[in-house]
Amino acid sequence: MQRGAKVCSSFATGPRQWDGTFYEFRTYYLKPSKMDEFLENFKKNIHLRTAHSELVGYWSVEFGGRMNKVFHIWKCDNYTHQTEVRKALAKDKEWQEQFLILNLALIDKQESEITYLVLWCKLEKPPKEGVYELVTFQMKPGEPALWCVAFKRAVMAHVNLGYSKLIRVFHTEYGALNRVHALWWNENADSRAAGRHQSHEDPRVVAAVQESVNYLVSQQNMLLIPTSFSPLK
Repeated sequence: MQRGAKVCSSFATGPRQWDGTFYEFRTYYLKPSKMDEFLENFKKNIHLRTAHSELVGYWSVEFGGRMNKVFHIWKCDNYTHQTEVRKALAKDKEWQEQFLILNLALIDKQESEITYLVLWCKLEKPPKEGVYELVTFQMKPGEPALWCVAFKRAVMAHVNLGYSKLIRVFHTEYGALNRVHALWWNENADSRAAGRHQSHEDPRVVAAVQESVNYLVSQQNMLLIPTSFSPLK
C-alpha cells in the first residue's frame, strides 16, 4: 500500500502538487468562415490579454474533431490568481471594447478545463517551428493508482524512439476526471506519420501500449497548427 501511494503521487494534484500552478485549457468553436477574422483580431490585441496572465500556446485545429476551432493554454499561479485575472479583464475597458465585445459574436461555443502537469514531466520547448499533436486519453475510473504506471511507460516508450518531442503531459483536475493530455511537437505532419509507423513496429512500444490500453476508455488526437502569436511555435 505504501508503494502504491508513492506511485499515485506522480499524478497527484491538490495538497501533493509541488505548487499551485495549473494550466487552463480553453477551446473556442468559431462560426463557419469567421476563423481568420477572429485570429486577426486576437493577433492585434493579444498584448491586452497577456498583460494579465501568461499564454503558453495558441493553435488552430487542423485535424481531429470539429472544424473552425482554436485551442489555447494559459498558465495560472493558483486559483486566487485566476480569479484576480478575470476580475481585471472585466474592468479592462480597452480589452472589452477592442476585442471581447467585437469577437463574442464570432464564437459559437467555448469549453474550459483545469489541468496540472504530471510530476514526472519536464517542461520542454520545441527545437524549432513545427506542428503539434494533442492526444487526449480518457482512462477508466478508479484514480491514477490503477493506471498511472502503465500510462507513463507507454508515453516514455514513444519518447525513447525520438521521432517526436514530448512537450508536456497534463492531468485534468476540473473537467472530465481520469483524463490525461499529452502535447507533442513534430517537425511536420509527415514526420509524425513516419514516426508513428516506426513506433507500431517497435516491440517495446507495442508491449507498453498493450498494457496501457487495458485502462483506456477512449482516445482523441488533434493536429494543431501554432498561430503567429503563439509562444509555442
